[in-house]
Amino acid sequence: MSETAMAVVQLETEDHQPENGFVSPETESPGLLTRIDDCVLPFLGGFGKYQRQLIVLTWIPALFIGFSQYSDEFLLAQPNNTCVPPTANTTNFTIIPSSLFHGPNNSFPRTAAYVYYNGTHNNTARHLQHCMCKEWTFELHTGLMQNVVTKWSLVCDSAWKVHIAKFSLLVGSIFGYLVFGVLADWFGRHPVLIISVLFMLVFGLTVAFSVNVPMFSTLRFFEGFCLAGIALSLYILRIELCLPAWRFSMTMVASFVVLGGQLLMPGMAYVCRDWQVLQAVIICPLLLMLAYIWIFPESLRWLLATQQYGRSKWIMGHIIKKNQVNPELDTDHILTELQNALHKKPKKTCIVKMVGTRNLWKNIVVLCVNSLTGYGIHHCFARSMMDHHETHESTMFHNFYADYYTMAGIAVASCMALCPAVGLMGRRGGLLMFMIITALASLLQLGLLNLLGKYSVHLNIGTVQPSVCLLFILVGTHSDTLNKNFSIAFSIIGMFSSHAVSNLSIFFCAEITPTVIRGGGLGLVLASAGFGMLTAPIMELHNQKGYFLHHIIFACCTLICIICILLLPETRYQPLPETLADGECYTRQPLMPPKKPGEQRLLLAQSESSRDYTRAPPVEQGGGPLPHGGRSPSHLCHMTGVTNWSVRPQTF
Repeated sequence: MSETAMAVVQLETEDHQPENGFVSPETESPGLLTRIDDCVLPFLGGFGKYQRQLIVLTWIPALFIGFSQYSDEFLLAQPNNTCVPPTANTTNFTIIPSSLFHGPNNSFPRTAAYVYYNGTHNNTARHLQHCMCKEWTFELHTGLMQNVVTKWSLVCDSAWKVHIAKFSLLVGSIFGYLVFGVLADWFGRHPVLIISVLFMLVFGLTVAFSVNVPMFSTLRFFEGFCLAGIALSLYILRIELCLPAWRFSMTMVASFVVLGGQLLMPGMAYVCRDWQVLQAVIICPLLLMLAYIWIFPESLRWLLATQQYGRSKWIMGHIIKKNQVNPELDTDHILTELQNALHKKPKKTCIVKMVGTRNLWKNIVVLCVNSLTGYGIHHCFARSMMDHHETHESTMFHNFYADYYTMAGIAVASCMALCPAVGLMGRRGGLLMFMIITALASLLQLGLLNLLGKYSVHLNIGTVQPSVCLLFILVGTHSDTLNKNFSIAFSIIGMFSSHAVSNLSIFFCAEITPTVIRGGGLGLVLASAGFGMLTAPIMELHNQKGYFLHHIIFACCTLICIICILLLPETRYQPLPETLADGECYTRQPLMPPKKPGEQRLLLAQSESSRDYTRAPPVEQGGGPLPHGGRSPSHLCHMTGVTNWSVRPQTF
C-alpha cells in the first residue's frame, strides 16, 4: 500500500478534532427516532385528535397571560389629579389632566401637567405649588375607582415610583425567560410549566395584598419572572406538538387569544372597580392549570432528542391509545428501534454550547436583534402618534379607551396581515418585508416631516403648479397640520409592521433552534424583546430627554436587520432541527445554483460502502482521491461542522 493510501486510511479512522475552536456535531448517522416529523409523528397519527386537544390546552392559558401582560395599563395608569386646598381662602391650584400614553404592552403615563397660578401660566409656580400640595383628588378613566397610583398618591415627587413598578414586571420577565429557558432544556418543558404556575399563584395573589410600593414592586418582579416561565413553556410545547404544516397557524391562534385578553381587560376593570380585586381575578384562573400536572405530558420531541427512551416509550404508547393507532402498521419498525435504544443514557445540552457552533449562533443573534428592534421602535411610533393628543385637541386620540383600543386594533390587524404574508412569502420573506416597511416608515417620519415643516412655509401656493396646490388643499396648507397628518399615518404603519416583526422573529427562532436547546434559544429572543419594551419606561423616567436620538438609533437598527435577515434560512414546511448537528446544517440556500450540478449529484449518489480508500491512486500518479476524502457534503457537515453546503442533512 502506498504512503498516500495509508494516509487516507489513517485520516478515516482518526477522531476529527474541532477546527478553529468550533464544536463538531455527532458523526453517527441518525436513526428513525431522530426523524420525528418524518417518521415518529406520522406513525403516531400525525396531527391527530390527542395532539389537537393538547394544543387547545395551550391556548386557554394564553388568555390569562394576556390579562397579566396588559395589567399595567390599569394598575399603574396615571389619573387626572387635582390639589385640594387646605382652606377655603387659599388659591386653588388645578392640575390639568396629564396625557396618557400606551405602549405595546404597558401604559407609560407622562406626569407633566400644567398649573395655573392666579389665572396665569407660570412654570416656576407650577413646580413649587404642585409639589407643596398635601392632599389630592384623583379621577381615573380606566374603569377602576382606585389603582396603585391613587392608593399611595404616586404623583409629583413620588411619580418615579410608578416607573420603577413598571420596570419590575419587565425586568422579572427578562430574567424569567433566560432562567426558565435553560431549565426547560435541562429538566423538561412540563416541570417548568408546573413550577411557574405554582409560584405565579403565590406571588400574583400576594401582589393584591401589598401594603406599600416597595412590596408591590418586588412582588411584581417575581410575578413577571413566573409569567415568563408559563409563556415560554407553553410556546415550546405548542411548537413541538405540531407537524410542519400546522406550526404557524396554531401559534397565530394563540397570539389572537392573547390579544383577546387585551381587548377584555377594560371590561374586567370596569366590573372589578378596585385594583386589588382585579389583580386577584387575573391570577385565580391559573388554578385550573394545576390539573396540567396529570393531563399534560412531557414533550415527546424533547425526550427523543435527549435520548430519554424509557419515558418516550410510555408516552408513545399513551398517544397510540388516544389516537387509536394500530401498532402493527409500524412498517419502519420504530417501536423495535425504540426498544433496542432503551439502554442508552440521556444526553442533555445547554444553550452555552451554541457559542461553539458556526452558523446556529449567528441565526439566533440576528433574531435577537430583530425582536429587540421591533419592540423598541414600536414605542417610538406609539409615542409619536400620542404626542398629537397633547398638541391637537381635535385628534381622535382624546381619551384612555380610544388610545387603548387603537393600540389593540393595530396589533390585531398586524396579526391578521401576518398570516397571508407568511403563507405566500415564507418566514424569511415575510420578516424581510415587514422590516423594510418599518424602516421606511421610520425614515420617512424622521426625515420627510422635517423637510415638509422646513419648506412648506416658503411655498407660495399661487405660483406653484395646480397639482401641488391640490395637494396642499387636501392635506392642509399649514405645516403643523401637514406634519400631524403624515406623522399619524407613518406611526400607524410603523406600529403595524413592527408588531409583525416582533412576533415573527420569536416564531422564527423557535423553528431554527434545535430541540435540545430550543428553550434557551427562545428565551434569548424573548429576553431581547423584553429589553426592547424596557426602553419605553426608561425614556419616561428621563422625562423624554433624548427621545429623538432613541428613535434614530432604532431606525439605524432596522437597516442593519434588513441585511442580516438575508442570511437566515427558510423554515417553511421544514422539519424542526433536533440536535446541534441539525441546527448547524440548517443554513440559507445559495442565491446562485452551482456551476456544475451534475458533479455534485454524482458525489451525493455515491454510497460510503462503495468507496475503497485503500485503492486511492497516489497524488504523483495523477488523478488523486476525491475531494474531501471522497465524502459527501452532508457527511462532512455531520463530521466536521462545515455548514456552507446547500444540501440538507439526512435527518431532514
